[in-house]
Amino acid sequence: MAYILNLETATKNCSVSIANGGKVLAVREIATENFSHAEKLHVFIEECLQEANLTFQNINAVAVSKGPGSYTGLRIGVSAAKGFCYALNIPLISVDTLELLAKKVTIENGIIVPMIDARRMEVYTAFFGNDYTKISETEAKVIDENSFFEVQVPMHLVGDGAIKLKSVLTDTKFNFYDEILYPSALEMCQLSFDKFKISDFEDVAYFEPFYLKDFVLNK
Repeated sequence: MAYILNLETATKNCSVSIANGGKVLAVREIATENFSHAEKLHVFIEECLQEANLTFQNINAVAVSKGPGSYTGLRIGVSAAKGFCYALNIPLISVDTLELLAKKVTIENGIIVPMIDARRMEVYTAFFGNDYTKISETEAKVIDENSFFEVQVPMHLVGDGAIKLKSVLTDTKFNFYDEILYPSALEMCQLSFDKFKISDFEDVAYFEPFYLKDFVLNK
């Protein structure tokens, strides 16, 4: 088996888990409006290690949510993950943030559409089948009342980007899940272990988050 430290910081949810062979041993997370990642991430890591009765020397790999998402949040998570991998000489694994969000809902028919808020009427999004296979490319998409008119199957919208669009996307094919706002390190546990088993690792020196859009400084 493999002990994997999972870090999810791409959104307002600062989330950490430790798993062994894909099974969750410990998890800590908190979602705040002001982004508490810099203050909470390393505290959560230490708490998870203590709960799992492990030390850093027991960790076999670090997995990080690669984006898209918050520029600052992604930088914090990836920087921490790379630092641990360098110091411990262990592999780095990256996981698609939208896939993590899609994994939080189970459907029988239609498509899952995770949406991460990209401000105003724009979201980061992609389509996933009911088996979580990604069936469209990730994009930053501006949404209006005519969006997705070509889709003729039920659409299951999840994420903080979806919730802000409830007044715009009013067709009966749109299904909203108000309780599902952010991706979590919980869903990373099996995904990161699956990648570990096939040695699907990133280059620690050159890996960069998937920002999708250029960083814009707000004045």
